Order: sequence, then structure tokens, then C-alpha cells
Amino acid sequence: MRPRITHPKAAVTTRATAVLAAGCTGLLLVLTGCGSPSAADAPPSAASGSGAKNGDTPPEAQTLAGAARVPVPRGAGSRVPYDFNGDGHRDLVIDDLVKAPEDSHGDDAGIGVVYGSDDRPLDPAARQLLSARANAAKSGDTLPAAFDAESACDLDRDGFTDLIVSTDPPYNGIGAPPVPLQILFGSPRGLTGKAVTVRIPQQARFGNEWPEQPVCGDFDGDGKADLAVTASAGQVTFLHGPFSRTGAPRSAELLPDGGPYLYAPEPRADTDGDGYDDLVAAARPHAPGRPGKGTLLLGSAKGPARPGGTYAFAAEKLPRAPLNATGTTRTALLDHGDYDADKKPDTVVRTYRGERQDLIALYAAGNTDRPVLTFSTALFLP
Repeated sequence: MRPRITHPKAAVTTRATAVLAAGCTGLLLVLTGCGSPSAADAPPSAASGSGAKNGDTPPEAQTLAGAARVPVPRGAGSRVPYDFNGDGHRDLVIDDLVKAPEDSHGDDAGIGVVYGSDDRPLDPAARQLLSARANAAKSGDTLPAAFDAESACDLDRDGFTDLIVSTDPPYNGIGAPPVPLQILFGSPRGLTGKAVTVRIPQQARFGNEWPEQPVCGDFDGDGKADLAVTASAGQVTFLHGPFSRTGAPRSAELLPDGGPYLYAPEPRADTDGDGYDDLVAAARPHAPGRPGKGTLLLGSAKGPARPGGTYAFAAEKLPRAPLNATGTTRTALLDHGDYDADKKPDTVVRTYRGERQDLIALYAAGNTDRPVLTFSTALFLP
């Protein structure tokens, strides 16, 4: 089996714990009346039937022990980034959820999704837990063990953001490894059902390294989302959008310049404002909000193929979520995005202590003194 994939989020987050952050204050979103942590069930399994994305079936609302879980708001489609249910509100994806104290095996719970709403920038009651068991595509007869969020964009251009995840399909070490990337398509009910494996044509692959580090962007300026993926010998696999529901790109090719790690520039993907999104290739992993260097690959009609010189990721001073914990804590940047529809980027951070305690905080643009919203990923525990 292939080792667990390390991706940008995993470089700055850890798996954290099974208890809601202690100390309910006016800042803490109280879903449980400061009681025991709530549970969240996994999305329903795929249903058969033609025309349904991912075997789309609606997640059922449940009243859970300690906290109410509400249905994911139904949307009609939008062009808002990270809007998986298409209701016009940005959603949040979270890897490395906290673990229960009795979890001695260390398995990942999965990927948590918190949906936006009309009432607040994010509504932790409107949430889904995505897992390899419930949502991953099989490789032959084998389900992957790893299931990690990587990037998100509307790959099939239907108005619902899609999630690209990395997995660990079995590999015998002979020849080119299987593609570990899968797409979980958005829908009016969010991310539900089964993912499909990204189809990379053989002519767009090179060498025997795993194709990884998917980055979304409109690199060729045609208004459709594309994917850039690593290939061996520092090359880039460029997958032109839109993608079909089977995971196939419109076309694909190899580009000569790249690196083992690929990222979108920060804070704007189109660094020079020419209508083409750009790409950063780096020799080392980069953690969001931390300093780093890479090579800028400028977008063009042929994709991210024009050299743009050295690129520097700027360091950022992050606010800390008000986690009530003793001992050393760390804070990681989860996202910069417009969650309150004021056209200004808000900041979402996660402060954690080990694998058993965390708090996520959303700060409105221009105000990092008091978070608008806080919650723990313990909400996703069964």
C-alpha cells in the first residue's frame, strides 16, 4: 500500500480530539448548551440510477445526542467558490478531525464539511462527514484507507463546486502507479454518494511517480476550471476542463517545467491580471500563511507554461482561536475566503493541542480581535 499522502493542509494541521473545547464563552457557537460533544453521521451510501451524480441521495436530517443536526440547505447552483451545494454561500472543508479518547488505532475519521447559510457565515449544524468507506471509489475490489481533501472547483461546470481528494490505491511497484486522485461532485444537496477516479490519459503521464498535488485554476483562460497535477522529472500534467462525470478531462498534455509540489499563488491565482490563472512549483512543501519560495508558472492559452521567475509566499501573522487548553497549542490557517458575502476575504484558523482538542475560529475581514464563530471538529465524532 502506498503511504498516506501528505498535502498542503496536512502539512499545517494535525488530527486533533474528541472533546469540544472547554470553556463556553460568548464567542463559542453553542450547539450543545456546553454539554457533551455531538455526533455526525456519514453521508448516505450511493444509490443506483442514471443521471445521478455520485449516486446522489439526500442526507437525512437527524437529532443527535447533544446537538441538533440540520439538513444541508438545497441550492440551485452558483459561481461562488467552495459552494458544494450551490446555494450561494461558501462552505468549509476540514481534514484531520479530532479523535475520540478511545480511538487507539489512529484512523482518520474522514473529511468534514461545514456549510454556509443565510443566518450565519457557517452553520456547523449543517455538516457532512465524508469517508473512504462511504464516499471513495474502489481500485478494483479495494477501498482506499486514505481520503484527504486536496482542492476544490467546479470541474463539470454545473454550478456546484466539486472536491478533489487524494487516496492510497494498492500498487505492486511495477510500472506507473494508479492515479490516487478522485472527484466527489457537488450537487443541490452538497457532496454525497461515490467519487470517481480522475482519468489521466497515458500521453499526459511521465515516469513512475504518483500523480499528486492537484491545483485548480483556469490556466488557459477559457472560463472553465482545469487541474494541474505533478508528473515525474519535474513535469506538470495539465488537465483541461470541463471534466465529465466519469472523471475524464476535455484533453490533457504534459508541460515541461514544474516541481514535486504545486500550489496556487496567494492571495490571487491570476498574479498579473492577464485573465489566466498561474501556478507555483516548489521543491519543498509549503504551509499556508507561512513563508516559502517557488517558481511562478504563468498561465497562457497553452496552460501554466510560461516562466514567471521566483515566487515568494508571504508570511502571515495568524490570530489564534480561543481554545481553552493547558500545554502547547498550535494554530494553522485553514482558509481565506468570503464567508459573509461582503466581497472581502475572511480568515479561518484552527488552534489545536495534540490530536484530542481543537477549536476553529472564523474572523471577519479586517477584524482579528474577536471571532465571529467558533466550533470544534468534535462535532463530527460518532
